Amino acid sequence: MASALNDDEPGVSSEELERLKQEHRDLDGAIDALELSVAGDQLQIQRLKRRKLALRDRISYIEDQITPDIIA
Repeated sequence: MASALNDDEPGVSSEELERLKQEHRDLDGAIDALELSVAGDQLQIQRLKRRKLALRDRISYIEDQITPDIIA
C-alpha cells in the first residue's frame, strides 16, 4: 500500500491512520452500548468520549500531513 506522505512526518503512515479510524469506530460502538445499558457508567462514557475526541484530533492531524496544501 503506497502512501503520499510528506518528509516532515516520517512516522505517519496510512496503516496508522486506518488503525486510528477503526479505534474511533470501535469507541463509537462502545459508547452507544454503554448509553443503552441500564447501569450506564457516566464516568466511563465520559472517558470514552474524551478518548474518541483525542483520536479524532489525531486523525485530522495525520490527514492534514498526508494531504498536500494547495494554494489557489
